[in-house]
Amino acid sequence: MQAKKRYLTVCVIGVTLLSCYYFYGVHFHSVQDGDLHKKEALLVRTERSAVPSRSYVDFEDFRSDRDMHISPRQRRDTGRVTEKRGRCRMETCFDFSICQKDFKVFVYPTQDRLSNSYSKILTNLRESRYYTTNPKEACIFVLSIDTLDRDTLSKDYIKGVQLKLNNLLLWNNGKNHIIFNLYSGTWPEYSENLGFDIGEAMLAKASISTRKFRTGFDISIPLFSKEHPLKGGEKGSLLANNVPPKRQYLLAFKGKRYLIGIGSETRNALYHIHNNEDIILLTTCKHGKNWKSVMDDRCKIDNVEYEKYDYQVLLTNSTFCLVPRGRRLGSFRFLEALQAACVPVILSNGWELPFSEVIDWNKAAIWGDERLLLQVPSIVRSISHTDILSLRQQNQFLWQTYFSSVERIVATVLEILKDRIVKHVARPPFVWNTLPGAASFMRGFSDDLTAYPFYYGVLGATPGATFTAVIYTTTSTIHTSTSLYRVVKNIAKSALVDKILIIWNNEVPPPSHFRWPVPAKVPLLVIINQEKTIRSRFYPYESIQTDAVLSMDDDAMLTTDEINFAFSVWRNFPDRIVGYPARNHIWDDERSSWGYTSKWTNDYSMVLTGAAFYHRYYNYLYTHYLPSPVHKTVDQTQNCEDILMNFLVSHVIKLPPIKVTQRKIYKEAMVPNSGKNSVWLEAEHFNTRQTCINVFVNYFGYMPLIRSSVRLDPLLFKDPVSMTRKKYKQIENVGS
Repeated sequence: MQAKKRYLTVCVIGVTLLSCYYFYGVHFHSVQDGDLHKKEALLVRTERSAVPSRSYVDFEDFRSDRDMHISPRQRRDTGRVTEKRGRCRMETCFDFSICQKDFKVFVYPTQDRLSNSYSKILTNLRESRYYTTNPKEACIFVLSIDTLDRDTLSKDYIKGVQLKLNNLLLWNNGKNHIIFNLYSGTWPEYSENLGFDIGEAMLAKASISTRKFRTGFDISIPLFSKEHPLKGGEKGSLLANNVPPKRQYLLAFKGKRYLIGIGSETRNALYHIHNNEDIILLTTCKHGKNWKSVMDDRCKIDNVEYEKYDYQVLLTNSTFCLVPRGRRLGSFRFLEALQAACVPVILSNGWELPFSEVIDWNKAAIWGDERLLLQVPSIVRSISHTDILSLRQQNQFLWQTYFSSVERIVATVLEILKDRIVKHVARPPFVWNTLPGAASFMRGFSDDLTAYPFYYGVLGATPGATFTAVIYTTTSTIHTSTSLYRVVKNIAKSALVDKILIIWNNEVPPPSHFRWPVPAKVPLLVIINQEKTIRSRFYPYESIQTDAVLSMDDDAMLTTDEINFAFSVWRNFPDRIVGYPARNHIWDDERSSWGYTSKWTNDYSMVLTGAAFYHRYYNYLYTHYLPSPVHKTVDQTQNCEDILMNFLVSHVIKLPPIKVTQRKIYKEAMVPNSGKNSVWLEAEHFNTRQTCINVFVNYFGYMPLIRSSVRLDPLLFKDPVSMTRKKYKQIENVGS
């Protein structure tokens, strides 16, 4: 009898244990895992001098109360959608068939209110050369519903997004759509869930974790503030490559620390490595309405130290800038450090860095580990001066090329998408991570990197030894007394010319070939300008096969020696415009606008293409990179095409042009046989060019022109030595 009772008791206990395991097993394991984390944390605190360890809790793993009311069928269907979304790749969730004709982006018409930041994104998309108003032409679709801020406590939070998506005829479960997002989730969880089903859409998201990031499908973007400029943006703070490159402070940070919730442990522990000497890590508790109710013993000390330092001064005087996680993985400190030429030290485990698909951050940033905080000082102290300078130069390049404005962030997203979709024109990692960057590299020009002017030095190549002359003319006749005749004759006498192209912009047919003063060995081709547009001088004609283009007006007064010398200079600076007529831009305080001047001063910012050399790739960029509204300005004024070319080249290479020799005037002041002044001396001409400059600045979003005081002259020029020792003898007799 006793045996039966014991047997029955054992059975009851067994059934009870099995029931507990079945119903509470998941919770049981969670507790055990939590205990394991506690043990690890205790071990870390013991070994790291009481530095708190990170608690890696993913709040998305916990269901909210509303989830408890979802039916089993709904939960099952939602799980299938989530599972498919989680494994989305370009091959599985993207329709390549609609992208076969061209890479175009369609933005839905705006109907609801937009935040300032999302308005900037859509503005730049609509001004992009990839934009189309016809959804049938589109390859990529962008919502006009503001999805940037998905924090339900924010004033920019948009309600009812799911319903709005369901009403979009083109939504198609998000296929070929990209959704922009900066903030997701709400305190204290800050989950990465946007609060609506993104379907098969791609995410361009800030602060995204490596665990949630779908490689090759999503795009990690930087967290940027509401004040981030629409276009242009501030230049980086690296004004000189000082050696040694170390600044007053080795490592710096100034920002909020969070007393409770996500992000608190990392920033709360920074005081352990702050030494108030070369490592300045400042935090404050003064934020939020109820900070006093949760303040700890360090708050008073931290708050006093915090007020002693100006943030911008600290930023620009520090070699390394700590970028710890905030409430989210990303932080505004990241872009601020890049702009300040302060090498970012990333302290945010599991953060997928911005544009990681194409940018090699090993060349521009340093990584720390939140669990090994005490090792950060020794890491930054071990980095050599050479490496610091290299890191700083690279982060300045990245800042100006991909991050300095909303326009460049949006453009980078589009270029990444284009490389994924139009794979035969995809740019290699070398191009993305080397000056001048991916946006300036157009594969349609050439598949050979040595064909581009930026990479000669890096790849050990040299530009070609001959040039093609392109002469833009409005002259109707040619004979020995015309300036066009002399221009052609002087060019043809050069042993370095490969070919001469005449852009004939006249109703009268061009003269026969024998009338032109060229020897038989120099090919001459006359191209009739059917469109009668002045920008035709920069068209990428197939006849131009040399790297160098000599652009000339029909009334330019250059000798053969001047042409040859300018070409020799250009071969040393193949990415620049090199020539004779220098001009400058000035700021007019009274009109609050940019002005244009031809006055002879100690510096210049433009070398006009009426007598200058440049690389033929810029013809391709000028024609295919610049949007139609900018070309329209040139066509309407029949002027300013040379200024626009200077804007374009300076925008791409971030360097000024180069002026050669002492010549001040490069054109004839009078129109031959007319007794009239040339158009380029008239006041209306200058007024038009001033207007153009301001139109171009508005398009580029900033003033790309850079001033220079450099002027290159031939060796032994005007020195009292034998003429036999002088290579460019004609320059001796050129008047100033």
